[in-house]
Amino acid sequence: MRIVFTGGSGKAGKHVVPWLKAKGHEILNLDLKPLDCPGVNTLITDVTDSGQVFNALSMHFWFDGYETGKGPAKVDAVVHFAAIPRVLMAPDNTTFSANVVSTYNIIEAAVKLGIRKVIIASSETTYGVCFAEGDKDYHSFPLEEDYDIDPMDSYGLSKLVNEKTARAFAMRTGADIYALRIGNVIEPHEYDRFPGFLADPPSRKRNAWSYIDARDLGQIVHLCLLRDGLGFQVFNAVNDTITANEPTEAFLKTWAPNTPLARPLGEREAPLSNRKAREVLGFREEHDWRKYV
Repeated sequence: MRIVFTGGSGKAGKHVVPWLKAKGHEILNLDLKPLDCPGVNTLITDVTDSGQVFNALSMHFWFDGYETGKGPAKVDAVVHFAAIPRVLMAPDNTTFSANVVSTYNIIEAAVKLGIRKVIIASSETTYGVCFAEGDKDYHSFPLEEDYDIDPMDSYGLSKLVNEKTARAFAMRTGADIYALRIGNVIEPHEYDRFPGFLADPPSRKRNAWSYIDARDLGQIVHLCLLRDGLGFQVFNAVNDTITANEPTEAFLKTWAPNTPLARPLGEREAPLSNRKAREVLGFREEHDWRKYV
């Protein structure tokens, strides 16, 4: 597939783009800084500018495109990861406006240019605890896609709005637009952090004791690209298991005693559950943290 990927130079994107490239996809990266990935051109693009977005989604990916004499080839899908990636990197109003406007611009340009598959990066922060003021409890476990998401911060709120934007465009146009609620992204070199996670359980409450390996995130994106006809969908993009040594229900009874269980949890099931991604997309994790710790 010919894919425009925004934010491919970021923490998650720099792993996801090579993963997709290895699957044979042709990719154009839109970012404010280059990506070091052979065979992938980076087009320096401000995705908060609608004109730049429309142009970027209708351009040659590289010089070889000019050889056809037929103009830019059709784009099959857009994967939108570009964003201010958390709070406290920019003023709150800038974080909110940049993330909301950029996502609107990407989806609008894609559907108006006839691109029928858009995948956007939502976030675990929509579940309301990650960047909450004070110690907030989750409503119930597991966290699944029908949860009443209620963030109070500018970043999580921008992702909630982006999901609503995606749903609106999917209803209006019939396009497939999938939102990935991405967990705490772990790069391959970061597994040395896990002994500290295990030793300090409260430190991982804001991430619901869950994570996503950046390479497994690549697999989830790939599976979304292959699966058509679902309209608007939300998928938790996380790995299978809890970041704890104890069985999940016993662990949560100790460390989240005020949060009820909405259903029985698997012995090691992550509280931020990927059950839908496994059942609908066929996701099978390759990088359980226990292989590295």
